[in-house]
Amino acid sequence: MSDNSPIIMWFRRDLRLSDHPALSAACKTGRPVIPLFIHDAQSEALGAAPKFRLGLALDCLGETLAEKGSRLILRRGDALEVLREVIEATGAGAVYWSRLYDPAAIDRDAQVKEALKDDGLEACSFAGHLMFEPWTVETKTGGFYKVFTPYWKAVRGRDVAAPLATPSDIPAPQSWPESPALDDWQMDAEMQRGRDVVRPYVRLGEAAAQARLGSFMAHIVEGYDESRDLPGEDGTSALSENLSLGEISPAQCWHAGRRAMQEGKRGAETFLKELAWREFAYHLMYHTPRILDQNWREEWQAFPWNEDARRAEVLAWKQGRTGVPFVDAAMRELQVTGRMHNRGRMIVASYLTKHLMCHWRIGQKWFEEHLIDWDPANNAMGWQWAAGSGPDATPFFRIFNPETQLDRFDKGRDYTRRWIAEGRAKPSDEALAYFDAIPRHWGLSPEDGYPDPIVDLSEGRERALDAYRNRDF
Repeated sequence: MSDNSPIIMWFRRDLRLSDHPALSAACKTGRPVIPLFIHDAQSEALGAAPKFRLGLALDCLGETLAEKGSRLILRRGDALEVLREVIEATGAGAVYWSRLYDPAAIDRDAQVKEALKDDGLEACSFAGHLMFEPWTVETKTGGFYKVFTPYWKAVRGRDVAAPLATPSDIPAPQSWPESPALDDWQMDAEMQRGRDVVRPYVRLGEAAAQARLGSFMAHIVEGYDESRDLPGEDGTSALSENLSLGEISPAQCWHAGRRAMQEGKRGAETFLKELAWREFAYHLMYHTPRILDQNWREEWQAFPWNEDARRAEVLAWKQGRTGVPFVDAAMRELQVTGRMHNRGRMIVASYLTKHLMCHWRIGQKWFEEHLIDWDPANNAMGWQWAAGSGPDATPFFRIFNPETQLDRFDKGRDYTRRWIAEGRAKPSDEALAYFDAIPRHWGLSPEDGYPDPIVDLSEGRERALDAYRNRDF
């Protein structure tokens, strides 16, 4: 193989140019680089909102590459088959990619690497989606961490490599392989009419992510300890959307947080802990992949959750029509923006799994369909944390009371007023947008009356406590 043969840069959930170890390594060789995205079975299986958001990210990455004199090649099909086709068409001698850590991606990538090496090609994987590779963080006895606090103590003082600069040049091949138009894939189709409602809330691309990080560090991080819990305020980094697709790297966020700590900004360490919590989710997914679809604590398989997603109370929860304002506001925020404030996520998850006694997988799947910041590890661990079946889980007796939570974190009712239209003389535009985003067959209107609670909060709490106390494990 010629030393000047092209390198295929296989993009996945690393859709940026800066702090990109695989891309930087490819460009340093001086060989032509062919950026490639493969729409394979794993991206085909994404829920409506994550797939829609991925399509936007790919379009943005393509434009960014074009500004550098490069381009993004798109292909659809089995990853190995597509790679071999592009290799044959271009004479490429190597494929570089950033590692992923979910079991399906690990299996796919291992097969691809083995097959390409058998073909006599160079196949190299690089870090980039995490700061701390899961197998490098071990307890004193050589195992993996199952509780966050000791994990945090183990990683907080670790050196994280300084972020890499954007390559000054991405060498282009003499000729480019064929590529379909991104629109042909219709990655927004499953969003239906919700697409146009959610789109204005997307913070798209690497430049927007960097701008958001800078603004957060300049204006918000100082009060982050308090502001992150207030759903009616812009008090978080809102970077989960960009981190989920690698439009910004965790190392870039980490180093910005460390600088803020050195400047004495008191919320910075809490921000670093949130980044470490994300790493912890991946640590657990790597070591115990059952967290994605089974109770992490295996004894919880016997817990009598309802698993029928068709029940009326589940539909009311999905529609934001439970009669509990904090729950309903959060569920409507999800429909309109594709995101949900983290305090809202805890409230709706606790309500579904405890007040309604429904299996966490019902909520996990709903979020998987509707979150533009969907992340397999964070979604699974968050739901199991709330339900009590996961690692480092909230104690079974902690059942969030949505009314007292609202009094504590939304005293002026800014959040509920922003998202709930029924019963208001002049609903906000965002509250009305909910009715433009939801499926028509739900038959809901802002003129409807606001529903009574589908379950009394005190009765629901006691029912859950009885079930938790009387479990036989």
